[in-house]
Amino acid sequence: MGLRIHFVVDPHGWCCMGLIVFVWLYNFVLIPKIVLFPHYEEGHIPGILIIIFYGIAIFCLVALVRASITDPGRLPENPKIPHGEREFWELCNKCNLMRPKRSHHCSRCGHCVRRMDHHCPWINNCVGEDNHWLFLQLCFYTELLTCYALMFSFCHYYYFLPLEKHNLDLFVVRHELAIMRLAAFMGITMLVGITGLFYTQLIGIITDTTSIEKMSNCCEEISRPRKPWQQTFSEVFGTRWKILWFIPFRQRQPLRVPYHFANHV
Repeated sequence: MGLRIHFVVDPHGWCCMGLIVFVWLYNFVLIPKIVLFPHYEEGHIPGILIIIFYGIAIFCLVALVRASITDPGRLPENPKIPHGEREFWELCNKCNLMRPKRSHHCSRCGHCVRRMDHHCPWINNCVGEDNHWLFLQLCFYTELLTCYALMFSFCHYYYFLPLEKHNLDLFVVRHELAIMRLAAFMGITMLVGITGLFYTQLIGIITDTTSIEKMSNCCEEISRPRKPWQQTFSEVFGTRWKILWFIPFRQRQPLRVPYHFANHV
């Protein structure tokens, strides 16, 4: 979609991302098969709920794949420094290359990333200037999909009318209780973890502070007045159209904000 493909060779990251894909596939296949389709066939739920479930799941997968393979903002070996911003660039003491302020050297990837937030093993990639918006969408749609699946799992046992048709020849029907318990365990674990991560990401954007800057305390809050939250979110998502903040299929067009603006204004 107009972006360079970025692939990190890291077995640990592959395992973490593989686990996320497994959880996604588990819920994508089994929740509709056990809960949604049977109750729809017996008239307990409308078909729009199934469409919404698959829509959220697809958006979640697209955000995951794009956040994983999108270049987070890797700096080239010989970057072109804008004439008016030379004083806001610095030398990296690890790769000996010039980089704009608020960049960071990722020891796992082996290069500097513009406005790097952190290296996330769950997407096997750094979260930086060019894919931070996709990472936020991933957190949002993962939390939404998890809540949706947990809600239907609860309704399946405590709210919906009992199913009249049972095909005991199907594996998922014979082992329904064990499958749903495992899905609930994975859902609750995912919900707790992603809620904390999503909250810290939102606070970081509102305060215009990356996770690395929070840990290193390199941002002087006294000399940097707060920006409006609409502006900080617009800079991350690359557009002021709020409806586009939720679309993972588009190409991000970064707002041309000088690097020193975020540090000194």
